[in-house]
Amino acid sequence: MFKCSVKGGTPLYQDTPCPKGTELRDFQADPATVSVVPGRPEPGPSSRLTAPEKPPKSTTKASGNARKVVPNEDKANERRHLAPGMSEAEVLARVGSPDLKSGGSGRRNARWSYMPTPADPQTVTTVFFDYGKVIDVERKVIK
Repeated sequence: MFKCSVKGGTPLYQDTPCPKGTELRDFQADPATVSVVPGRPEPGPSSRLTAPEKPPKSTTKASGNARKVVPNEDKANERRHLAPGMSEAEVLARVGSPDLKSGGSGRRNARWSYMPTPADPQTVTTVFFDYGKVIDVERKVIK
Protein backbone atom coordinates (compact mmCIF):
# COMPACT_ATOMS: atom_id res chain seq x y z
CA MET A 1 0.00 0.00 0.00
CA PHE A 2 1.37 3.41 -0.96
CA LYS A 3 0.30 6.92 0.09
CA CYS A 4 0.84 9.45 -2.69
CA SER A 5 0.29 13.20 -2.97
CA VAL A 6 -2.00 14.49 -5.73
CA LYS A 7 -3.17 18.01 -6.67
CA GLY A 8 -3.31 20.34 -3.69
CA GLY A 9 -1.46 17.89 -1.41
CA THR A 10 -4.49 15.60 -1.06
CA PRO A 11 -3.38 12.06 -0.12
CA LEU A 12 -4.19 9.15 -2.42
CA TYR A 13 -3.86 5.53 -1.28
CA GLN A 14 -3.02 2.95 -3.93
CA ASP A 15 -1.48 -0.50 -4.30
CA THR A 16 1.11 0.54 -6.92
CA PRO A 17 4.20 2.69 -6.29
CA CYS A 18 3.72 6.46 -6.53
CA PRO A 19 5.23 8.56 -9.35
CA LYS A 20 8.60 10.12 -8.42
CA GLY A 21 8.32 13.00 -5.97
CA THR A 22 4.73 12.25 -4.90
CA GLU A 23 5.30 9.44 -2.39
CA LEU A 24 4.14 10.32 1.14
CA ARG A 25 4.47 6.85 2.67
CA ASP A 26 5.39 3.28 1.73
CA PHE A 27 3.36 1.09 4.10
CA GLN A 28 5.52 -1.97 3.44
CA ALA A 29 8.69 -0.19 4.55
CA ASP A 30 6.93 1.93 7.21
CA PRO A 31 3.75 0.12 8.42
CA ALA A 32 1.02 2.13 10.07
CA THR A 33 0.04 1.63 13.67
CA VAL A 34 -3.54 0.46 13.79
CA SER A 35 -6.09 1.22 16.44
CA VAL A 36 -9.53 -0.33 16.47
CA VAL A 37 -12.43 1.93 17.33
CA PRO A 38 -15.76 0.16 17.75
CA GLY A 39 -18.52 1.56 15.60
CA ARG A 40 -22.25 1.34 15.74
CA PRO A 41 -24.00 -0.81 13.15
CA GLU A 42 -25.97 0.99 10.47
CA PRO A 43 -29.73 0.61 10.86
CA GLY A 44 -31.14 -2.08 8.67
CA PRO A 45 -31.84 -5.79 8.53
CA SER A 46 -28.16 -6.81 8.58
CA SER A 47 -27.38 -4.90 11.81
CA ARG A 48 -29.55 -7.07 14.05
CA LEU A 49 -27.72 -8.90 16.77
CA THR A 50 -28.45 -12.59 16.81
CA ALA A 51 -27.99 -14.96 19.67
CA PRO A 52 -24.76 -16.93 19.42
CA GLU A 53 -25.17 -20.49 18.21
CA LYS A 54 -24.88 -23.14 20.86
CA PRO A 55 -22.03 -25.56 20.23
CA PRO A 56 -23.20 -29.05 19.33
CA LYS A 57 -22.91 -31.71 21.99
CA SER A 58 -21.05 -34.66 20.61
CA THR A 59 -19.85 -37.97 21.89
CA THR A 60 -16.97 -40.13 20.84
CA LYS A 61 -18.11 -43.66 20.02
CA ALA A 62 -14.66 -45.18 20.36
CA SER A 63 -14.39 -44.45 24.07
CA GLY A 64 -18.09 -44.12 24.83
CA ASN A 65 -17.38 -41.03 26.96
CA ALA A 66 -18.96 -37.67 26.31
CA ARG A 67 -16.46 -35.26 24.82
CA LYS A 68 -16.30 -31.91 26.57
CA VAL A 69 -17.24 -29.03 24.28
CA VAL A 70 -15.52 -25.82 25.33
CA PRO A 71 -18.08 -23.00 24.98
CA ASN A 72 -17.05 -19.83 23.12
CA GLU A 73 -13.76 -21.37 22.01
CA ASP A 74 -14.39 -20.27 18.44
CA LYS A 75 -14.92 -16.69 19.67
CA ALA A 76 -11.78 -16.52 21.81
CA ASN A 77 -9.85 -14.59 19.15
CA GLU A 78 -12.42 -11.81 19.41
CA ARG A 79 -11.39 -11.12 23.02
CA ARG A 80 -8.52 -8.92 21.88
CA HIS A 81 -10.99 -6.62 20.08
CA LEU A 82 -13.06 -5.71 23.14
CA ALA A 83 -12.86 -1.99 23.92
CA PRO A 84 -14.20 0.64 26.33
CA GLY A 85 -17.63 1.95 25.38
CA MET A 86 -19.09 -1.42 24.33
CA SER A 87 -22.26 -2.60 26.02
CA GLU A 88 -22.70 -5.90 27.85
CA ALA A 89 -24.80 -7.11 24.90
CA GLU A 90 -22.00 -6.34 22.42
CA VAL A 91 -19.49 -8.24 24.57
CA LEU A 92 -21.85 -11.23 24.83
CA ALA A 93 -22.40 -11.21 21.07
CA ARG A 94 -18.66 -11.05 20.32
CA VAL A 95 -17.19 -13.46 22.88
CA GLY A 96 -20.09 -15.15 24.65
CA SER A 97 -20.76 -15.64 28.34
CA PRO A 98 -17.87 -15.18 30.77
CA ASP A 99 -16.31 -18.01 32.76
CA LEU A 100 -16.48 -15.92 35.96
CA LYS A 101 -18.71 -12.99 36.88
CA SER A 102 -18.75 -10.58 39.80
CA GLY A 103 -21.47 -8.01 40.14
CA GLY A 104 -24.64 -8.22 38.11
CA SER A 105 -25.99 -7.13 34.78
CA GLY A 106 -26.25 -3.35 34.56
CA ARG A 107 -24.65 -2.85 38.00
CA ARG A 108 -21.88 -0.48 38.89
CA ASN A 109 -18.42 -2.09 38.87
CA ALA A 110 -19.28 -5.49 37.35
CA ARG A 111 -16.35 -7.67 36.24
CA TRP A 112 -16.37 -10.55 33.74
CA SER A 113 -13.41 -12.90 33.32
CA TYR A 114 -12.63 -15.22 30.43
CA MET A 115 -10.15 -18.02 31.13
CA PRO A 116 -7.50 -19.25 28.65
CA THR A 117 -8.60 -21.54 25.82
CA PRO A 118 -6.60 -23.27 23.07
CA ALA A 119 -7.55 -20.40 20.74
CA ASP A 120 -6.36 -17.79 23.29
CA PRO A 121 -3.72 -19.67 25.31
CA GLN A 122 -2.22 -18.43 28.57
CA THR A 123 -4.34 -15.26 28.55
CA VAL A 124 -6.98 -14.28 31.08
CA THR A 125 -9.21 -11.50 29.76
CA THR A 126 -11.05 -9.40 32.35
CA VAL A 127 -13.69 -6.91 31.24
CA PHE A 128 -14.73 -4.17 33.69
CA PHE A 129 -18.20 -2.61 33.39
CA ASP A 130 -19.79 0.49 34.88
CA TYR A 131 -23.57 0.51 34.54
CA GLY A 132 -23.50 -1.90 31.59
CA LYS A 133 -20.72 -0.20 29.58
CA VAL A 134 -17.13 -1.45 29.26
CA ILE A 135 -14.73 0.91 31.04
CA ASP A 136 -11.57 -1.21 30.82
CA VAL A 137 -10.28 -4.47 29.33
CA GLU A 138 -7.32 -6.24 30.93
CA ARG A 139 -5.51 -9.08 29.13
CA LYS A 140 -3.03 -10.81 31.41
CA VAL A 141 -0.65 -13.54 30.23
CA ILE A 142 -0.24 -16.29 32.81
CA LYS A 143 2.32 -19.07 32.79
